[in-house]
Amino acid sequence: MSDLTGWFTAADERQRRWRLILGQDDSAESGDNSADSGKGSAGDDPLSEQDAALDQALETIYGDSDQGDLSDSAPDIARWLGDIRAYFPAPVVQVMQQDALKRMKLRKVLDEPELLAQIEPDVDLVANILALKKVMPSKTKETAQAVVRQVVEALQAQLRYPLEHAINGSLHRATRTNRPKFNEIDWQRTIHANLKHYQPDFGTVIPEKLVGFSRKRHSLRDVIICMDTSGSMASSVVYAGIYAAVLASLNAVTTRLVMFDTAVVDVSDQLHDPVELLFGIRLGGGTNIERAVGYCQQQVTRPHDTILILITDLYEGGDREGLRKRVATLVADGVQVVVLLALNDQGAPRFNRQIAQELADLGVPSFACTPQVFPDLMAAVLDRRDLQLWAASQGIVTAPDN
Repeated sequence: MSDLTGWFTAADERQRRWRLILGQDDSAESGDNSADSGKGSAGDDPLSEQDAALDQALETIYGDSDQGDLSDSAPDIARWLGDIRAYFPAPVVQVMQQDALKRMKLRKVLDEPELLAQIEPDVDLVANILALKKVMPSKTKETAQAVVRQVVEALQAQLRYPLEHAINGSLHRATRTNRPKFNEIDWQRTIHANLKHYQPDFGTVIPEKLVGFSRKRHSLRDVIICMDTSGSMASSVVYAGIYAAVLASLNAVTTRLVMFDTAVVDVSDQLHDPVELLFGIRLGGGTNIERAVGYCQQQVTRPHDTILILITDLYEGGDREGLRKRVATLVADGVQVVVLLALNDQGAPRFNRQIAQELADLGVPSFACTPQVFPDLMAAVLDRRDLQLWAASQGIVTAPDN
């Protein structure tokens, strides 16, 4: 009997799921094919109160427009945006929100601060807000800025430690000294280096060689992040701004952030407040990479200690041959140049493969990078590791092959 009960329970659960997937009308039309319990159509079965609410949330976005929709006449959009968070996990909520925003028109949401406040913040939403901030009504700007700040602060908290740990570890290794002061001794490495001097009678190691880290007041490396702000790079702009702000807070490196489309803007003096920085960016427009790289080239004062991270899809609207020559000069001078085709979670975008090949011929790798991998990338650059091998170890295919 218990086996039969289990069978009916499994069949009921299948029927319930088909009902929620297909909706009221589609499940009714599907008849006995919607479930194998033999009870008839899933649409004939009453739903529990919670399932009915869940069904309504799904119907609102995915149902026919004459039954449930997110049009201007729908009065419960704000409640719906809150409801879906109670029924679905965060990744699903974000997908549903993006689908909903397409149907209800994002500009309408940005016109209504109470709707915007109900949306689960994420990087894509921030990118959309930044892209449309110029057409945003003044009554919504405060709410929009609060949403951006919430996302930025959450990402800063998430990304700060891995980046700090990677950079400080790499730079400390680079500045290791055998004549450290007492408070600069790396005891673990010192013990390991002196194990052969272990004295069993005393139960201790007599260190003949001390290993430690020297303390330098000035920065050890200069990092220039050169960010393409054309429309296709929107989410990368958000992450670049956040990472640049984190880097700027580290004494071990000097950080400069340069944004460009056809014009070049140095926003390094705004890195103390990444939210204000992001709100000041103009997304969209053309692309002149050669001009931006030329500006960065002028900022290089110690080439062998400078890292240039160029974030762009390489669709050059300016002087393509001039770009190649500038990068070749930077590399010849000793600057470490890395091209990130994207700095986001979406993977490699469309990019100019021919320019990527020309840069690869100069020894400059190009690849997409996720925010989670970026700290390890910076560690690899600071350690002067072979980035082709590093990328392969991360499962990243470098351009022009990716």
